[in-house]
Amino acid sequence: MTGQVLYRKWRPQRFEEIIGQEHVTRTLQRALAAGRIAHAYLFAGPRGTGKTSTARILAKAVNCTGGPPLPCNTCPTCLAVNEGRAVDLIELDGASNRGIDEVRDLREKVRFAPSEARYKVYIIDESHMLTNEAFNALLKTLEEPPPHVIFVLATTEPHRLPPTILSRCQRFDFRRIRTADIVRRLEEIVRAEGLQATRPALELIARSAAGSVRDAESLLDQLQVYGREGVLDVEQVQDLLGMRGSEQVPRLVDALIGGDLPAALRLLQSLVDDGVDLRQFNRELVGYLRGLLFLAVAQDGADLLDVTGETLSEMRLRAERTTVAHLAGWIRRFSLLDADLRTLYGQLPFELALVEALLPASSPSPRGMEPPARPAVSPRPARPPHPIGPSEEKTASPQARGPASERPGTGGSGSAPDAGGSRAAPTSPPQPAEGGITLEEVLQVWPEVVESIRPVDPSVQALLHGYSCRPVAVEGRIVVLGFRYEFHKGKIEEVRNRRIVEQALSRVLRGSYGIRCVLSESGSRPADSRKQVNPRVRAAANIFNARIVETLPGEDGQEVEDASGL
Repeated sequence: MTGQVLYRKWRPQRFEEIIGQEHVTRTLQRALAAGRIAHAYLFAGPRGTGKTSTARILAKAVNCTGGPPLPCNTCPTCLAVNEGRAVDLIELDGASNRGIDEVRDLREKVRFAPSEARYKVYIIDESHMLTNEAFNALLKTLEEPPPHVIFVLATTEPHRLPPTILSRCQRFDFRRIRTADIVRRLEEIVRAEGLQATRPALELIARSAAGSVRDAESLLDQLQVYGREGVLDVEQVQDLLGMRGSEQVPRLVDALIGGDLPAALRLLQSLVDDGVDLRQFNRELVGYLRGLLFLAVAQDGADLLDVTGETLSEMRLRAERTTVAHLAGWIRRFSLLDADLRTLYGQLPFELALVEALLPASSPSPRGMEPPARPAVSPRPARPPHPIGPSEEKTASPQARGPASERPGTGGSGSAPDAGGSRAAPTSPPQPAEGGITLEEVLQVWPEVVESIRPVDPSVQALLHGYSCRPVAVEGRIVVLGFRYEFHKGKIEEVRNRRIVEQALSRVLRGSYGIRCVLSESGSRPADSRKQVNPRVRAAANIFNARIVETLPGEDGQEVEDASGL
């Protein structure tokens, strides 16, 4: 047919032409040879891996005048299927025929005998799109169909099919096709079509197809106009597919391995100037680093990768120049970058990630990524600092200790510096934890941490705002967050939300920090706030059977209680 697209023109017509699914085709051929034909099959797997093509070949094999087990592709039945005019092969799209009315119509038609062939074959593509009512209507027919009917259900999401349907089908799982197999298929098509293309260009097309032969053939069809005027090369593929930055991934990895921060930043700026999608580039970078990690940790790591010869050799050389610890750290850092790249800050998050990734190598400080010491700032700079000795601290009244915002264990007013940031000489500052940070320092920057999350995810920022959450302790490089409500604690403990908070905390503190969430009934109040409750408020709460839920600082510095539960 003139103008027929490549994926239809080169659709497999025999079992042996199905790529990468030998475990399926071999089983089907043996079953057909033994005469063990099932009444219902389920073909599950990624798109473009041969599910529908295998179903069509199965329809030819069971109806071929010279078969089964193999279709001859010369008899009238096989030719009718190949040309799309077989009346006994009915292909349905589950997305557009998903209702109960369509299934009832199908139930009426399956009772009629085939017009020409031995079997009437129904192929229901994207079968997971059928409604529950449609599945229930199909259930009895699928369990006991007429002897002349074969059902083939194809789906990319088998988990969405009801168990009652799954149990009535013979299931075959189709695998994602390896890049090398797709490249061989593309080379065969290029030779037959009289095109010219370099192997790196075909490899790039195959990788872009993500394991789908149909997608790779469609991309080649889109690019073949260039091949007719000359050789199809990598640059043309990148230009047409918007992948101009792909070849820069190894260069950026070289800069990371060499600790060359200026070169990495210049390369990133050139990508921005060329209009490269940084999110897509970051995904390719993480994938490349993942490949290096496999090669670094195992001698047979190449078996875990889907790359070809020349690329594999280059990756081996790079893996030998770095360490597993560096690769794991880079992967962890850049895998968290995707959310930041959605903000309005352009390439800034990527630049910061590069700086943080290379700072230990480029910084002369032996502390590496540890943040510099921050001068503690008093929560109430208007109040002059005054040293409190250990004996005086024991006898000081609650009013002398200052307001509730100056928490015991965080230095209080006795360890706070003056407004200029200089420390009082006799004061003993809180000792930093193992990670080089104190709770007082975390409390000072906590509003900045919360506010920096707003552009990334306002809902996460809202969970940390106000009195519902507050840092309560520091354990090495782990900041303990106290929550008043179980719901807020549970939401922040979700993997994605936890990463957002940890990333913001690490960025503000200029280091690598994690979080641990705990439930605190008193929320953001200090642990001894109940001792400071006004006796009159306590008596009123007892009279009305109320519960004190909030302690707020009043104008005179003392605390005012907010009661509820009346």
